[in-house]
Amino acid sequence: MKKLLALILSGTLTMGALSACGSTAVVAVPQPEESAPAVTQPVPEHTQGTSDAAVKTGLYLGTSLSSSKNAADGEDGYSQANIELVAVTVTDEGVIDSCVIDSIQAKATFDATGTLTADLTAQVLSKNELGSNYGMSQVSSIGKEWNEQVQALADYVEGKTVEEIKGIAVTEEGKAADADLAASVTVSIAGYLDAIEQAVSNATHLGAMQGDRLVLTTSTNIANSKSATAEEPGQVQTSATVAAITLNGDVITSCYIDAVQANVDFDAAGVITTDLTAVPPTKNELGDNYGMGQISPIGKEWNEQVAAFCAYVTGKTLDQVAGIAVTEKGAAADADLAASVTIAIGEFQALIAKAAA
Repeated sequence: MKKLLALILSGTLTMGALSACGSTAVVAVPQPEESAPAVTQPVPEHTQGTSDAAVKTGLYLGTSLSSSKNAADGEDGYSQANIELVAVTVTDEGVIDSCVIDSIQAKATFDATGTLTADLTAQVLSKNELGSNYGMSQVSSIGKEWNEQVQALADYVEGKTVEEIKGIAVTEEGKAADADLAASVTVSIAGYLDAIEQAVSNATHLGAMQGDRLVLTTSTNIANSKSATAEEPGQVQTSATVAAITLNGDVITSCYIDAVQANVDFDAAGVITTDLTAVPPTKNELGDNYGMGQISPIGKEWNEQVAAFCAYVTGKTLDQVAGIAVTEKGAAADADLAASVTIAIGEFQALIAKAAA
């Protein structure tokens, strides 16, 4: 599986631009300052016992660009996309059965001449993937890394309803006021509680059952970014594609994929011209407004094609998904799948392959 994942990932980088209106969802993330070389951690997941009860699968993907800044006073400016992620499974009674939290901090620098100074090919990892290399445990009052703290929060909300989560007390700084929770989580939790509520609200029945393993995987890059010229502004194009997957053994029982493309424009003086208060919508949220349906040979929008892909892989094993044949352009070679999905699927296969890690 690791060899298959490596092949899929390498193919994705070369064929990604074919997947959606000339760009693929992928993003760049800043590593913690002067941290040791990143060692990828196990894919965040949640495992429970078995049950015959159906549960809904939900995903929240929220992006903020507000931390970006202009180049000034001899210092580079940068685009910073903070992307918060929550995946849940939830019962029909509204009780959270399982929860996974992750985050991406995608940062790319540019100087006062509007020239990008970031490495556009750099590997981008989520905070869970960074694990101990994120560096929070060195400054944490409880000696816990970021991924350990959000895992503790995810464990804490399992078995609770949204109404109960709304009742979790927080301080003025947004941190846990409850002594038991604060003993294992000192990061601000207010935003994550809101994100969990949104993930529950988004949840639908896709085939998952209580006891299925919940996994959240990401693919990020800034490969399509460009420097400014006298004629055109520069742009940091942060793209992220995310999958919430449930499995029974190695069989996929539900799959939900979404993506965001967050652009920050800047001029030849390194001054940002994008409204940083605007929240970039996801591609599923854009729906028909994404505009793919107008140019698709099958007349299908991005969200429709991704939903069809997710339905196609549900019930298949991880190896079967990795083995789906693709054309030279990265599109599905299988006639049944190609009838509903014409965009490149390599990145989606890579996201699912990560669930085996």
